Amino acid sequence: MEMKKKNIPDKGAAVEKDLETYTIIPYIPGGILDPATLRKLADVAEKYQVQCIKMTSEHKMGFYGVKEEYIADIYQDLGMVPGGHTGKCVRAVKFCTGNTFCKKGYQNTVEMGLRIDEAFHRRETPRKVKIALSGCTSSCAESAVRDIGLIGTPKGWRLLVGGTCGLQVKKGQLLAEDISDKEVLDYIEKILDYYTGKGIEKRLGRFIDQIGFDKFFKEVLGE
Repeated sequence: MEMKKKNIPDKGAAVEKDLETYTIIPYIPGGILDPATLRKLADVAEKYQVQCIKMTSEHKMGFYGVKEEYIADIYQDLGMVPGGHTGKCVRAVKFCTGNTFCKKGYQNTVEMGLRIDEAFHRRETPRKVKIALSGCTSSCAESAVRDIGLIGTPKGWRLLVGGTCGLQVKKGQLLAEDISDKEVLDYIEKILDYYTGKGIEKRLGRFIDQIGFDKFFKEVLGE
């Protein structure tokens, strides 16, 4: 009996419904594209007979219906690496345009999001970790329902932890507010180190529920 194919995490490939073809999501930081990259994506998709190109809910460009033998060649031709949408790791950061383009934005989500991606993208964690940044309290990037969510305010960043938008929607809890860009990076480092160090294989929100938010708060922040 022929074995059905499975996910290939090291290639960033998730097997699809037919258990034969794959979805791959090349790493495009922040989903920010220029015309040349768009043309390259289209040319490569056509060359390797990609069945569908779709913008994902995380603002990334997904290739669907990819044959296994083409996966490595697609990444090579694009000059890109896997986007880290599979496996137990920090996923690519999602962010709105913030004060770069939006009249409502208080904080620079683009700059901060790219800095977070550079520092933490694909870091191994007990379960997947999703991070989102919104430039204002409208929270267009859905920051309140991510493992780590940042919301811009006139005084700095509001940091939420433990949110999820899965089957049991849960709003993240406030860990800190009015924090600077540097503090954001420091806090995320502390959160991930603490979470990974405990070795409890649960999503961050369930992990926090298990140990208690007060304990998490005090031990992560050292207060």
